[in-house]
Amino acid sequence: VSLVIITVFGGMTLIFHDETFIKWKPTVLYWSFAVALAGSTLFLKKNLMRTLLNEQFDLPEAVWQKLNWSWIGFFAVMGIVNLAVAFAFGFSTDTWVNFKLFGGMGLMFVFVLVQGLLLSKYIEEK
Repeated sequence: VSLVIITVFGGMTLIFHDETFIKWKPTVLYWSFAVALAGSTLFLKKNLMRTLLNEQFDLPEAVWQKLNWSWIGFFAVMGIVNLAVAFAFGFSTDTWVNFKLFGGMGLMFVFVLVQGLLLSKYIEEK
């Protein structure tokens, strides 16, 4: 999915000489992840976070649901934040690139760290 989005939006940026397309790419990617997680939960009744992490964690059903919805929310918010930095506040493209590289990674790191701390009480030492 990521390769397709990068190819399409990167290609459109090069073809049309318009950086707008490349600025939309992270949002489309984030929202694609959010839609995939939400769609699998709502329509297929399958929790993708459980599918991905079931071997690492033994969690109660309610925790799996909270974990899944927290990732959906995170990806949705990250898409909005990307659009805000790219277009709403009048930042330069250089500022957006720096945010995308460092700010996006920093927010992801903090989110994963918080998720790890919340899940740590469910980890049993063997």
